[in-house]
Amino acid sequence: MKNTFTSTISLFLFIVFLTTTAFSQSEGELAKQTQNPLANLISLPFQNNFDFNIGPNDRTKYTLNIQPVVPFELTDSLNLITRTIFPLIYQPTVTQNSGGTFGIGDTTLTAFLSPKASGKFIWGAGPIFLVPTATDDVLGTGKWGAGASVVALVTPDPWVIGFLASNVWSFAGDNDRSDVNLFTFQYFINYNLPNGWYLTSAPINTANWEADDGNKWTIPVGGGGGKVIRIGKLPVNIQAQAFYNVEKFEQSLVGDLPDVSAADWQFRFQMQFLFPK
Repeated sequence: MKNTFTSTISLFLFIVFLTTTAFSQSEGELAKQTQNPLANLISLPFQNNFDFNIGPNDRTKYTLNIQPVVPFELTDSLNLITRTIFPLIYQPTVTQNSGGTFGIGDTTLTAFLSPKASGKFIWGAGPIFLVPTATDDVLGTGKWGAGASVVALVTPDPWVIGFLASNVWSFAGDNDRSDVNLFTFQYFINYNLPNGWYLTSAPINTANWEADDGNKWTIPVGGGGGKVIRIGKLPVNIQAQAFYNVEKFEQSLVGDLPDVSAADWQFRFQMQFLFPK
């Protein structure tokens, strides 16, 4: 698995640095494509997530999600869009003022089937898989999981509005670890401005169905903005958002550790390398 991870990232970095072809699409057109999870666009996002004020010592967790998106044309009328998330995580020891664990988290893979001729309403659906690639117990679930995911959106100019939802259930793995039954719902609202600028709100809401009642949801609110620029001839989508958790569940990291609160607020900064066809 580590060899596969390294090979995938090396391939995309190789493409980034060797891309020399000029792209005909404008920054505004590319910005709208980046806001569509089902766009026929190869991309490589590096998403930096900072979770602040965790636990009694107000520690900060850092997660770098490396998220290659690769679409395939299955038929004249059907696309397959694959979205993989490789997380690199620094998990602080929340019961102490210092110390923590850094490594690879669990990998998730989603494969959306989407009709090419969707019209004004664009949709896709498919399976999602959870692979226990974490290098330490505190960085992952220790479970294999699978589930379903769906995405839908509309694009009335200058808006791109939609949602992405999934649920993953564990079916194998470490019997000493808690079962996984995790729901994720991300709505996205984008307002596009001239020259590739845009405003956005895309918080990730989660529900841990294995938790006690009243302790299941984490609900952030907030937003930010972004712009498509070019580094040489390569288009890059740069985006920043900030969120405050109006609802957050208590979570036990591993074993007999005490429950700790999720973060009070989050900051997300992303650089997304684009490879238009």
